[in-house]
Amino acid sequence: MNAVLSAHDVTKTFHEGKLQVDVLRGVSLDVARGEIVSLEGPSGSGKTTFLSILGCILTPTSGEVTVDGARADAKSDLADIRKKKIGFVFQQFNLFAALTARENVEYALNVKGVRGKEARVQAEAMLDLVGLADRKAFLPRDLSGGQKQRVAIARALAGKPAVLLADEPTANLDTSVGAQILDLFRELATAQGCGVLIVTHDPKVRRISDRVAEIRDGKIAA
Repeated sequence: MNAVLSAHDVTKTFHEGKLQVDVLRGVSLDVARGEIVSLEGPSGSGKTTFLSILGCILTPTSGEVTVDGARADAKSDLADIRKKKIGFVFQQFNLFAALTARENVEYALNVKGVRGKEARVQAEAMLDLVGLADRKAFLPRDLSGGQKQRVAIARALAGKPAVLLADEPTANLDTSVGAQILDLFRELATAQGCGVLIVTHDPKVRRISDRVAEIRDGKIAA
């Protein structure tokens, strides 16, 4: 497997006073380019912590994480890896209310160092890619839930990241709109060649996934 995202024997321990909490206990997972992996598990299983480590927000207590060839550990510039190699899609969309759809995507490009006309052109191309070319001047309040999530996906894809991480992307959408968003993930994974990891409680995500991994009690279930 040509893994674009790889975690090997990852552990994460938190300390609360004298209490030690082992949230992850030797988790290994690979995601290939163009592949969609669904990560499932009950609340408290370690999904969110694992996603934060894969997204270079947290560092593991032990183990190795590699994102598109870059080692992600305490000695790495995690912010730089996040900026250059990872796109995030959240349950709550997290759009800037005062910015239009295009400006929300432009902002993500500005953070990556793309500015001015080039940023506008790329933002419009991303919105066109997700089917929102006619909504580029709309504010989030004037968009439906599905449209907001499409803007969020366009923003995540800005700058062509190698990895797309999605946290419950269909949780706030009705069934039909959620299905459309999942189909979009499938299309984009194939067309863009990025590796996609979707953390979810929604069994319908399995329809568009190449593999399903289940995490329980801090370990990937066999």
